[in-house]
Amino acid sequence: MISFIVPAHNEELELPATLDAIHAAASDAGQPYEIIVVDDASTDATPEIASRARAQVIQINQRQIAAARNAGGRAARGECLFFVDADTRINRTHVVEGIAALKVGCVGGGARVAFDGSVPIWGRVLLLAFGALYFGLNLGAGAFLFTTRRNFDAVGGFDEQYFAGEEVYFSLALRKLGRFRVLREPVVTSGRKLRMYSAKQFLRKFFGLIIAGPRGARSRAKLSLWYDGKREPSSVTAKTENDSLAFPLAQGKRIGVRRRSRECAGS
Repeated sequence: MISFIVPAHNEELELPATLDAIHAAASDAGQPYEIIVVDDASTDATPEIASRARAQVIQINQRQIAAARNAGGRAARGECLFFVDADTRINRTHVVEGIAALKVGCVGGGARVAFDGSVPIWGRVLLLAFGALYFGLNLGAGAFLFTTRRNFDAVGGFDEQYFAGEEVYFSLALRKLGRFRVLREPVVTSGRKLRMYSAKQFLRKFFGLIIAGPRGARSRAKLSLWYDGKREPSSVTAKTENDSLAFPLAQGKRIGVRRRSRECAGS
């Protein structure tokens, strides 16, 4: 069984499409599955939406992404764990190729990322450059990660001393166990942060975390980019859901083009 684990805080606008995509992807792949939504202190209809979509709901009150993912991982019944952010859409390819990677001995992996809707030019330039470096280092993006129950337990899950960047440390921990694969087929995630913040605001917060390093990620005090709770209006969300174009991160083609995954990259 595959356990899809979705951490969520006030995601009533994005969550329905995410859960629909997971149901479709798992069904098309012919895999038995469960969906676990970890509701971390939501004040909107997130838990009710998850329940109506036939997901198991776990509620915590920590306002920390790593803690939410770990809570879902501990509750999961599946041997394969797929972590999908609440604003991220996956498809059949991610399920099939993720399972195939685990079967040939990879310890886990992730996928490249594309953004929905319109993305400002400064954001495109930044993310192409950063994505080339990030995925070139064979790291998994937080929007989509997969591993086995055994490997999740072996690395102790996500490191809860970090409030951001926990996916980097999770990827590095898995790579110590063996081969880690980044799928070439990108998932589609929300580009809302690039639309809601000005270039100055985003770059100051983004590079501030990079410069501060691990110490800066151990408190949410200066991590408003991740924890201020800002959400796009429903009208904008609806528009991006219907937008046929998605901007790829470190990819040269549109999301609709199917790509064949490579063999597991070395650790």
